Amino acid sequence: MKVIDLGITDYLEAYEIQMGLVKEVSAGISEDTLLITEHRPVITIGRKGSWDSILRSKEELFSRGIDVFNIDRGGDVTYHSPGQIVSYPIFRLIDEARDIHNFLDFLEAVGKSFLMQYGIISEDRPGDRGLWVEGKKIGSIGIGVKKWVTYHGIAINIDPDMAPFSFIKPCGMESVKVTSLRDVLCREIDLEDAKSKLELSFKKVSLLASAVSSN
Repeated sequence: MKVIDLGITDYLEAYEIQMGLVKEVSAGISEDTLLITEHRPVITIGRKGSWDSILRSKEELFSRGIDVFNIDRGGDVTYHSPGQIVSYPIFRLIDEARDIHNFLDFLEAVGKSFLMQYGIISEDRPGDRGLWVEGKKIGSIGIGVKKWVTYHGIAINIDPDMAPFSFIKPCGMESVKVTSLRDVLCREIDLEDAKSKLELSFKKVSLLASAVSSN
């Protein structure tokens, strides 16, 4: 797969890039592509979400420079900001890979592999998608699929400003606490190194999935 680091982006900017790539990958013009980015502060509301999961008014959020968008991924409400790595796999699902739940499992496996590189074992939470460490959520997952090409993806908190997470009910869930890699490890995290580790996890888990499907 091709990997593109977009740096820090506005949410809609990255969304437009995703949509362009979805069309190209679907048409066979482009190969599978992994986009990596950090977003400027934004709250996104997925297909299962609503403003009921946002605990601040539009006016307060906008005064803090936080945009809000309804988007076409699964899941509820999520907050993004610099210091959080967001990965968008624009992958074409073929034959037996055309299983949405399996692709969500794949993304969770990528996240777990990433955390393992830091010596962290994430918890299994049946029925609760995402990455969990010590009872707190460190990563969120939500996807969209068009013509069996995936978009949206997985966001992992590396070292973002954690305060705005209190402005939402993460994934629409009451009393959910959110954490970051820095908080778990109690040390500074090199963001570029984290991006490299996440890219490696995508490649390792993809190779493993390919080996299993070929047997």
